[in-house]
Amino acid sequence: DRDGHIDACEWEEAIESALANKLEQRAAKREQQAKAAAKEIEEFTGEFLSAARRCFELIDKDGGGTLSTEEIVKAVREDKDVIKFLKTCGEENLQFLLVPARLKKSLDYLDTDGSGELDIDEWEAAINRGLAKRLEQMAEERSRRERAAAKA
Repeated sequence: DRDGHIDACEWEEAIESALANKLEQRAAKREQQAKAAAKEIEEFTGEFLSAARRCFELIDKDGGGTLSTEEIVKAVREDKDVIKFLKTCGEENLQFLLVPARLKKSLDYLDTDGSGELDIDEWEAAINRGLAKRLEQMAEERSRRERAAAKA
């Protein structure tokens, strides 16, 4: 009422207005963070699946559409791109392909149809498990960053 004094009603109105503004700002920030996270997930997923396809193609030297033990052994010894992808793919059994002592056991696990080779479906099933694990790790890291920022 511009009388130079703040009465209880004016005080409550100011507090409610400030609180509403603060809640609106927080909601907008959460929405922005959710959009950024969705974009990060979408970009990472596309890049990861592209790298996985490329890795399969790099290993499949004869172009037969399956990965033989010989092709895998040769790739994990010689191909830096294959080695890099397998190290970071997030799927334990694909990572074990890099360990000679675990190679046979990993292949047996990944080769769900028992053909002695990995076909694209078996490869993609393993890749999707790895992708899920990597996305979970990203979500945990994002949550950690948000908690740290909230404390600051």
